[in-house]
Amino acid sequence: MKLLIQEHEAFIYTGGKTFKTSADKPTLVFIHGAQQDHSCWGLQSRYFAHHGYPVLAPDLPAHGSSQGEPLTSIEALSAWIQAMLTALNVDKAILIGHSMGSLIALETALQTPVAIEKVVLIGTSLPMPVSPALLEAAANNEAQAAALINQWSYSARAQLGGSAIPGLWLLGMNQQLMARQRQGVFAADLNACNNYQRELDSLKALDKPVLMLAGSLDKMTSPKVLHNIQQSLPKARLQILAGAGHALMAEQPDQVLFALKHFVA
Repeated sequence: MKLLIQEHEAFIYTGGKTFKTSADKPTLVFIHGAQQDHSCWGLQSRYFAHHGYPVLAPDLPAHGSSQGEPLTSIEALSAWIQAMLTALNVDKAILIGHSMGSLIALETALQTPVAIEKVVLIGTSLPMPVSPALLEAAANNEAQAAALINQWSYSARAQLGGSAIPGLWLLGMNQQLMARQRQGVFAADLNACNNYQRELDSLKALDKPVLMLAGSLDKMTSPKVLHNIQQSLPKARLQILAGAGHALMAEQPDQVLFALKHFVA
């Protein structure tokens, strides 16, 4: 589906079904991470769309098939998500974000007038500092930045070829996904994560059920920091997937889907 948002055409994947809000079910909004697009949610978005849920999995500005320039802050990206929800007359939603997308989901849940029923934060951290070496590579050598992301995002098993889908090379797939994003997106995304400064105390205002999903072997957003976030959210639950790295949806797609099914229902 294509939609005009903030004067630029955006592509929004709807899980293979025509999007229509439901009186009975909230709209599920899948928000991708840095240097990614909607395709990282293929299994999860299609499952829910084919089980009666309205689904929106947008390509953020300048990502994938969406036009415009890359937005440079989590707050601006959140405002873009809010504009999408308003344009589509979404009045109740569940936000599901991965990595940078988890920060966007968090900010949106705290700011949007849309009734947010639940929030899922996958591979999250607050703050979300980015290695200076990765920031420099994203600005000056995107191929090197992609190699660093692949090195840090996947568990040792995934690095050696382990995949839930026989014959699928996870690192190669992610490398191609990152390579197809527009020039300048990488640096904008990583700086947005690095510069996001929301205080933990402010999370107390989010009085909605929150699920935090983390990989036990995540080197990008270590699960060690999640307990402080959990304590700041009134209704948060933490679930750690054993053996997974940062790229949870690729490494353990079935486990992520099962956790989402249980939480959404």
